Amino acid sequence: MAGQSLLIAGTDTGVGKTLLTAAIASYYQRYYPERRVAVYKPIQSGTGDREYYQQVLHLAQSLEDITPIFLSAPLAPPIAAEKEKRQIDLGCIWHKYQQLLGEYDLVLVETLGGLGSPITYDYLVADLVRDWQIPTLLVGVVRLGGIAQIVANVALARSLGVLLKGIVLNCLTPESREYLSDLTPPDLIESLVNLPVWGVLPPIADTSSSLALSEAARALHLPLQKLWSHGL
Repeated sequence: MAGQSLLIAGTDTGVGKTLLTAAIASYYQRYYPERRVAVYKPIQSGTGDREYYQQVLHLAQSLEDITPIFLSAPLAPPIAAEKEKRQIDLGCIWHKYQQLLGEYDLVLVETLGGLGSPITYDYLVADLVRDWQIPTLLVGVVRLGGIAQIVANVALARSLGVLLKGIVLNCLTPESREYLSDLTPPDLIESLVNLPVWGVLPPIADTSSSLALSEAARALHLPLQKLWSHGL
């Protein structure tokens, strides 16, 4: 029987997709240790995320297993691939995803950039999320302009048929937590996009601590236990 999957997308680069993915994975490792969880970032430009996952989550996966397409330059994939004279093989990343589904109970998929970020010259992150048909969380950041980014990404997701299940807000700094109700009030966002805001990820002092990460995920309103039975 194939495992379940959950995809974590973002409104932009640097909004906290990796942190939320690591927090959810840590939550399952701590509270459902009998379940096998994989983390999958199909494409990565520049070092950072896959190395962080392997170090913090102590995954049995190799770096190549976490990210089959790695590009050295921290640029948009079509640009980075062109510089390296490489092609983005969409079939390769789909095949690896299917393989992980067959080996693990849950596969957490983190996309690159925002939903509007390009994977190739004619294929967006949102196109991939639509084609793979994975239940998706959208991470938005608590800052001025955050509401507009969320609204725009939700509109793009809906126009392409993405299975968007809700939004998680991320406070990048302690100060942003103080201004949450002014910058990105959850009730206003829910009213504008007609999707649930599943909570606010607070600033995590030690992002290398699996305990701190798991507790951050536990503080959200995500029905994480449902993934084992019916999906999110």
